[in-house]
Amino acid sequence: MSAAGTEVRMTSGTGRWIVFTTVLGSGMALLDSTVVNVALPHIGEDLGADLAVLQWTVNAYMLTLAGLILLGGSLGDRYGRRRVFVVGVVWFALASLLCGLAPNAGVLIAARALQGVGGALLTPGSLALIQASFHPDDRARAVGLWSGFGGVGAAIGPFVGGWLVDGPGWRWVFLLNVPLAALCVPVALRHVPESRDATARGRFDVLGAVLGAASLGLVTYALIDGVWWPGAVGVLVGAGFAVVERRRGEAAMVPPSIFRSRLFTAVNLVTLCVYAAFGGFFFLAVIQLQVVSGYSALAAGTALLPTTVLMLLLSARSGELGERIGPRIPLTVGPLLCAAGMLLMTRVGEDAVYVRDVLPALLVLGLGMTALVAPLTATVLASVDVSRAGLASGVNNAAARAAGLVAVAALPLLTGMGPEAYRSAAEFDATFDRAMPICAGVLVAGAVLAWTTMRTPEAPGCHPECRTHCGVTSPPLDPGAP
Repeated sequence: MSAAGTEVRMTSGTGRWIVFTTVLGSGMALLDSTVVNVALPHIGEDLGADLAVLQWTVNAYMLTLAGLILLGGSLGDRYGRRRVFVVGVVWFALASLLCGLAPNAGVLIAARALQGVGGALLTPGSLALIQASFHPDDRARAVGLWSGFGGVGAAIGPFVGGWLVDGPGWRWVFLLNVPLAALCVPVALRHVPESRDATARGRFDVLGAVLGAASLGLVTYALIDGVWWPGAVGVLVGAGFAVVERRRGEAAMVPPSIFRSRLFTAVNLVTLCVYAAFGGFFFLAVIQLQVVSGYSALAAGTALLPTTVLMLLLSARSGELGERIGPRIPLTVGPLLCAAGMLLMTRVGEDAVYVRDVLPALLVLGLGMTALVAPLTATVLASVDVSRAGLASGVNNAAARAAGLVAVAALPLLTGMGPEAYRSAAEFDATFDRAMPICAGVLVAGAVLAWTTMRTPEAPGCHPECRTHCGVTSPPLDPGAP
């Protein structure tokens, strides 16, 4: 099958099955990335762990996900996006089973790293399947639905996690993925068409993947343990990664040519800012509600539901609006709203009243997330040719996960959070109040980047006068294009 896929229409049965399957698969990974946060205090208590172990419980997953997600996108483009997606779902489920059965912190962290490998295979494949399968006129709406329902999976995670933690226990936070995968795999094999990049050739850039993951791992270790030399080595390894990728050209895991699109480069810089703030916020907020405000795990998870409702109701329309007006306004206004929401969260303390202190912050944050997530995703894909959908999705997902990884590692260090801080309400509250302005400042930086760099997406092959579906006013990337 060609890279362009079958051009399925959104209103068809196949179109609905594609959206359902990709949302279920990627939502499983996104759900897991947030559902674990609400269980952290209970994991720490049950396993006798300090804050560093809790950070690694989150970051072991994020590390392998961020380091290998580019390779996962390339594997999908080469061997079939549906095939790699299904392998990723199965791998993720088996690693989740191991997490649920882990007898100690070491096994849990190792299993979380294995989970990240599965996530690296299924996450880029889900979005690439949408981009390659749907008719161009339906892609924005499909991406909007994928972003919205996938975002719901991430946002509903704390609620589901709280219910499981307060009920059967924190291990079921991981075991939940097994039945979800059992539903996803047969539906994908039966209803989702296969697609691949027919032009993909050559060897895989395994060295690039290893160097990228090693760099992230060393920097993360340095930030969590407060030791400078692994960070310095990590920076050097990162420089080596850049050199290797440049020398390998189009055979690289991250071909330098993909960054010739200024829009693609700009939107990934905005992604770094946005998801660094999100990563730090969701790591700390559910702990703040439990440790400082005295919420149960279920109550802390339920408290975050307003963001879920807003994403569910408005993300598809947000994707369509972004297609009509371009990415500049949504990717400027969205981060600013999120920044305001995070600053409002500093009102949440020991005597917090939900309606007065928590709910306003989450409503503002949810509106910001709704405004930016779907347009950001659509802009990433619109900035490259459809044959590079898997690669573009991988680069953007790697940027998002790496940003969250560094934020979770760095924020406790930047705010002076000690190893036992999550056991003390007063200490954690003070550091939380220092962390939220940092997250807000990063979001403001993302908004400034969006305003100064974003333009209407350049669709390859469009004439300067083409305004019918893409709104492009710049010359075509290929001067000989019809």
